[in-house]
Amino acid sequence: MADRVLIIQPSHYRSKADRTVFRVRRRNVVPLTLPYLAALTPRDWQMKLIDEQLEPIDFDDRADLVAITTSTLTSLRAYDVADEFRRRRVPVILGGPHTFFHADEAGDHCSAVGIGEGERIWPRMLEDARNGSLDKVYRADLLASLAGLPMPRYDLVDLRPYRPFRTFTVVSSRGCPFRCEFCSERLLLGERYRCRPVPEVIEEVKRCGSRSIFFGDSNFGGRRSQAMELMEALIPLKVRWSALWSAYLCSDGPFLDLAKRSGLLHVNIGIESINPQTLDGMNKRFNKAGKYEELLANLRRRGISFSLNFIFGWDGETESAFAATLDFLARQKVPAAYFNILTPVKGTPLYDRLRAEGRIIGLGDIDRWPGQYCYIRPPYGTPGTLERNIQEMYRQFYSLRSMFSRLPMPVNQSNIASWVINLSQRHLTRAERPHNDFDGY
Repeated sequence: MADRVLIIQPSHYRSKADRTVFRVRRRNVVPLTLPYLAALTPRDWQMKLIDEQLEPIDFDDRADLVAITTSTLTSLRAYDVADEFRRRRVPVILGGPHTFFHADEAGDHCSAVGIGEGERIWPRMLEDARNGSLDKVYRADLLASLAGLPMPRYDLVDLRPYRPFRTFTVVSSRGCPFRCEFCSERLLLGERYRCRPVPEVIEEVKRCGSRSIFFGDSNFGGRRSQAMELMEALIPLKVRWSALWSAYLCSDGPFLDLAKRSGLLHVNIGIESINPQTLDGMNKRFNKAGKYEELLANLRRRGISFSLNFIFGWDGETESAFAATLDFLARQKVPAAYFNILTPVKGTPLYDRLRAEGRIIGLGDIDRWPGQYCYIRPPYGTPGTLERNIQEMYRQFYSLRSMFSRLPMPVNQSNIASWVINLSQRHLTRAERPHNDFDGY
């Protein structure tokens, strides 16, 4: 009989005070992690994939091995799940982005920790688990090439809980060369772009069987020639796709024209601040605040729906930043925006600097709970003041008055996308602490 592995993507707890597990009945975006891990798993293993947001975990399910992939948000729930299976004498593997910076912590709750990209270490961990010889830590070097990656096993995913116009995640590249002080992407995925061959990306898009695609790259278009080739190949497929890319691409007319022709529905852009001095402090000088108006006009002219990310709490910033940003968003009729509190993620230069300055508070809680929390001593006011300012921004920006003044009539797919995002965020603003819902992409 084949060995059996449960591959689990845990949910998170609703709050620090409410340790009930967050669950939903339906989702828009089909996560990539579970079916991709299944694709890396040798066929002589029996597998069950569990997305805990959609289905409860049966701890009595017979398994020879449990593998849990976790982010920092889901880590506390992941530890509890791992501990429960270990009490039942089932070996547990923990991996995912959280273990990259918290390997020692994760190691207290499992038989083995996987660190880094899974292509090389996952089959070896399975073989060692089968032989009862798991090492405590498996660390992967970055793949030199992304050619020949396996196709995700969507045949193992129950797609019924996903909405009729479900979106599938496809990754066409990994890595980011930018050195934004607050970001850990280049540490997790490397400091150079590694691109998959375009024919392989197109084949994965075809196999999804959906016309809605989200490219989960850190920066779609980071290697322009690759992105242009990919977008040309998308045109005959008549898909509608979304992505994240850098603001400077919005000044590239040929790139935007091809993106529109290939089916671009929505793009998310991290502009972070409208203040040039703040951008300099973030080491994000490639964002040119003085050109934002022109860049956004380029998107609107082509009927491209877009959303902007902002970060507040940076040194040198004042409380006037909140009103100034809302005024900018209203004048530019920005379809959607996400407001974030500067967060010192472990492993980043920001984390090291603020910790050395004694300005981090709630060290063990960083990124563990949903919602916008302040974990630093801000340059103005108190942590509570910064949190309340962010809450007020969400309330004002996603008010009905603001929505009707900013959004075009929903007469085409791009405009409909903007309304869908606003309505989903409006729902979240009613929560005790607003947070960002990217499931609507």
